[in-house]
Amino acid sequence: MARLQETISTPAPAAPGFFARERTIAGPGFHRWLVPPAALAIHLSIGMAYGFSVFWLPMTRLVPGADATMCSADTGFFAQLFTTTCNWTVPAVNHIFETFIAMLGVAAAIWGGWLERAGPRKAGCIAALCWGGGLIVGALGVAVHQLWLVYLGCGVLGGIGQGLGYITPVSSLIKWFPDRRGLATGFAIMGYGGGAMIGAPIAVALMQHFTHDGIPGVAGALAGLGVLYVVAMGAGAIGFRVPPNGWRPAGWTPPAQNANKLVTDRHVHLNTAWKTPQFWLIWAVLCLNVTAGIGVISMASPMLQDVFGARLLGQASGIELSAAQKAAIAASAAGLVGLISLFNSLGRIFWASTSDFIGRKTTYFVFFALGIVLYCLLPTLGHLGMAGAFVVAVCVILSMYGGGFATVPAYLADIFGTQMVGAIHGRLLTAWSVAGIAGPFLIAAVRQAQLNAGVARNLVYDRTLYILAVLLLVGMLCNFLIKPVKDKHHMSEAELERERSLQHERPATGAVAAEAARGAFGARGVVAWALVGIPFLIGVWIAVAKAAALF
Repeated sequence: MARLQETISTPAPAAPGFFARERTIAGPGFHRWLVPPAALAIHLSIGMAYGFSVFWLPMTRLVPGADATMCSADTGFFAQLFTTTCNWTVPAVNHIFETFIAMLGVAAAIWGGWLERAGPRKAGCIAALCWGGGLIVGALGVAVHQLWLVYLGCGVLGGIGQGLGYITPVSSLIKWFPDRRGLATGFAIMGYGGGAMIGAPIAVALMQHFTHDGIPGVAGALAGLGVLYVVAMGAGAIGFRVPPNGWRPAGWTPPAQNANKLVTDRHVHLNTAWKTPQFWLIWAVLCLNVTAGIGVISMASPMLQDVFGARLLGQASGIELSAAQKAAIAASAAGLVGLISLFNSLGRIFWASTSDFIGRKTTYFVFFALGIVLYCLLPTLGHLGMAGAFVVAVCVILSMYGGGFATVPAYLADIFGTQMVGAIHGRLLTAWSVAGIAGPFLIAAVRQAQLNAGVARNLVYDRTLYILAVLLLVGMLCNFLIKPVKDKHHMSEAELERERSLQHERPATGAVAAEAARGAFGARGVVAWALVGIPFLIGVWIAVAKAAALF
């Protein structure tokens, strides 16, 4: 009787909520290839970060009739944050990009550990609200002409959404694809590189649609994108599933451990990983690779125009150009930007999947060795007027820039194990924040110093490119020094079980593992891949069409 009363009086444990991590653990019949399209839905959305430059010029023409007689040409940045009568300048608005890239790294570092326990569904939905909601707040700032509100929405709130959205798929994908870690993360992070190919044309079309009385429709475009991204990212987050603990693909067995190899089957805790030399060496590797790549991205269009000029049209350099010829040169430069977006995106899947065969350390060696050669070769190609070879070299460089982003999660999983790789990756992304600020600043400063010294425009990039090559040489040294983590840093079995319990993991039974490995792809899989694949292919087509201007 006492036991019966105890049973009656003890309430049953509450069922986990819809967003709880345990509600996302895959059951029998789930196919692992349903996870990459969910990841792509998030990364294609936040990848619009690379396309934000389409807003800069329109955002400087929002106040009709605000010319030099009404607004001082040297109005300071802080004054522009609050003015309602003066147009903003391009330098004042393009710091928004640096803001959300900085916030991306900060958010990923702060909330990476929480994300591992909260799960991809909850984290992805919060990322959707922050990124999409941030764009809507930014639209309000544009509508009332308050630049501080645009920074708060697109920069700060949007940056938090960027950080959470960027790392949300990483841990799940690596655990679903232990046999092809690089390929899995390459699929997701490819979306970030290709997001601008889809988002930028949509943004331009929305701005044209909402343009009224000559005022660019920036507010309408930002709000429309915000709503679109909330829906797309939310759908991707809800579609996520995580594998049961111990799940393996059917027919796959982990490779035999070798003390000389970097790949481990053990796990390092987040609080320990960031204190190891391996973490900071990989941090430096990513930071230096990104700094060099951003240097080329930030100056690709003006560099092509300054270095080749009339030679892009088959004319002799130094001649006076007509307005039509200048427009044709600008169109060629825009074509290079389109190619950069394409190679930045496709390079992520190519290099990351290649790293599954040649290893992460070797892949980064290729990035640095080939990068040094190409960066040092670019000035010579410019002097010789070899525009075609110059464009090819830039495209290869940008493929390795994207490839570095896509390969590093698998590198971290090899070194630190898979249990907390998402959180460790979040901490590592502070390297991107540093590079995103330091890279463009370094490039702009060196270029301006060269111009002030009287160096010809077609030669001002030479020294910059050589400096970037030196940065890559330092990165190569850091990559060479990476060794396996010492045994003392690995979690004990008790620590590992505690961490798994905090993540509400359940072990995979033989039936679940087998069924999940051969689950039906079916109509659900076709629809999921079509929803992300068709927009991506349209973006590729647009990028290729723009690149045609180069030829």
